[in-house]
Amino acid sequence: MEICNLFGKKVKQYRLNSNLSQEKLAELTGLHRTYISDIERGLRSISLCNIEKIAKALNVEIYKLFIFEEVK
Repeated sequence: MEICNLFGKKVKQYRLNSNLSQEKLAELTGLHRTYISDIERGLRSISLCNIEKIAKALNVEIYKLFIFEEVK
């Protein structure tokens, strides 16, 4: 599940850089806030469709969510 943890940290990084709360990101994606929280904590393996929704809401190209060497 390492990729889920890395992906979740990347989503959180982009969300914080965009000054978005989990609630606002959930609203923009049509996903539930607890689902966003689970993603960020690496507890969910999500579908490509939901990855696309998150990328669009964060205004980032999908592939950038998978560049892990930048994750803090």
